[in-house]
Amino acid sequence: MRISPSSRACRGALLAALLSVPVLAKETSAVPASPALEMARQLNQAFIEVADSVSRSVVVIKVKTKEDKDGLELGGNPLLEQLPEEQRQQFERFFERFRGQTPRRQRPQPEPTDAEGNPFYNGRGSGMVMREDGYILTNHHVVEDAEAILVVFKDGREVKAEVRGRDPESDLAVLQLSEKVPGLMPVKFADSDKVKVGEFAIAIGAPFDLEYSVTFGHVSAKGRQVEDMRTLSDQDFIQTDANINVGNSGGPLVNINGEVMGVNSMIRTSMGVGVGIGFAIPSNLAREIGDRLIEDGRFVRSWLGIGIADLREYRRFRDIETKAKDGVVVRSIEPSGPAYGSELKPADVIVSVDGKNVSTTQQLRSLISRKKAGSEVVLDVFRRDEKIRVKVKPDEKPTRDQMAASGRKPKAPKEAAAVMELGMTVKPITKELAKQYEVEATEGVLVTEVQPGSLADRYEIKPGDVITDINHEPVRSPKEFQAEVSKAKGRVLVSFIRDGTPQFEVLKERSK
Repeated sequence: MRISPSSRACRGALLAALLSVPVLAKETSAVPASPALEMARQLNQAFIEVADSVSRSVVVIKVKTKEDKDGLELGGNPLLEQLPEEQRQQFERFFERFRGQTPRRQRPQPEPTDAEGNPFYNGRGSGMVMREDGYILTNHHVVEDAEAILVVFKDGREVKAEVRGRDPESDLAVLQLSEKVPGLMPVKFADSDKVKVGEFAIAIGAPFDLEYSVTFGHVSAKGRQVEDMRTLSDQDFIQTDANINVGNSGGPLVNINGEVMGVNSMIRTSMGVGVGIGFAIPSNLAREIGDRLIEDGRFVRSWLGIGIADLREYRRFRDIETKAKDGVVVRSIEPSGPAYGSELKPADVIVSVDGKNVSTTQQLRSLISRKKAGSEVVLDVFRRDEKIRVKVKPDEKPTRDQMAASGRKPKAPKEAAAVMELGMTVKPITKELAKQYEVEATEGVLVTEVQPGSLADRYEIKPGDVITDINHEPVRSPKEFQAEVSKAKGRVLVSFIRDGTPQFEVLKERSK
């Protein structure tokens, strides 16, 4: 088919028009960006700069741990051993992923070393340079069972390390490099008390062996209490929706200025899968403990040895007449604790420690744990409607293995009588009864019988409990017990000792 000259002219014009389109597009793209777009570009650049800067201070920690014969980190647990084999293996794989370990079936089993004779590292986590002289901050659970540790820097350098100090209570540990490494860049710590909910949060670490992964989100909440088998509840956490996974443990959670707000420690899971909620140890606590581990190799806490609850959240206590509007209720006193034998009693409401107000259990624990062991502390306490001052001396908190009971053996009253009240029978404590119920012969009355379905039974008062006070008034005989119960109106606060531990219950008739 031939094309006429006129057709060629038309096609030339059309081609010229088409060729002009890119020119127009180029001119359009050259239009200056809007202020909003320019701001977004600046924010994008800020994230790039933070990630690049902080990554120089982040390390990957490889750990060789001793493997047991059963291949189960929690081997010997009777609950797990009763599970079917398939379910037991599922738990095994979950805990291995939780600890940052490669699943056992993917590990090379025959050889304990690699081709060059180096240890086979079956665990992995993250960490950060704390000091330029070779100290690395990480999680305790990352290096808990380590036989060998290798620290890997972003530039590829690998250096062996040893644990300088560990604090299982906070899940923190400090490593010391085995040799001097030039050019280390310590992280900068933010003041975690000034961290705001909603501000940007950037996590850097090695999740699932993907080294130097960067995720970002926001600070979702502060002051979170998290029930976890690795930590005690004397500290709180920063919650974030920045994506944190296995292997991020021990790595930093930083703000937009590149300052460490917290140490990534754990994730919330559902059926073994992360649900986008991570928790970090606040930087102020991490830095304090890290410094102490470097200097002393351990972190010493003080304690009172009391069971406590928030006044606002302890519903049973709302019926008790007290002028305290906020504070911490003393629920029990440990026989082995420093507060045992002091003027502090169950059902007291602690409102301040050395003049500093407390309204939550976390605040009280935090203040007490920082006190010097053996030093006197003044507690402002509400007992019924009276505000008093109680002096106690916190002591060094023992480890779980060091927990041991201590006892007292005051003389027992000799009176013999019996009375039925609140659905319970109480008797004076004789040597024979003390031996029969395996209690100490202390001042008070012994519960010997509880009627099924009674008020005492409903609130789980048990035979063998030693009642010491009724509505804060001491009772040393069934007669005194009867007299105090008769004065009660609608409810009775019963202070008692069970298994050596002073505690209390509020017995109240149900509304009709």
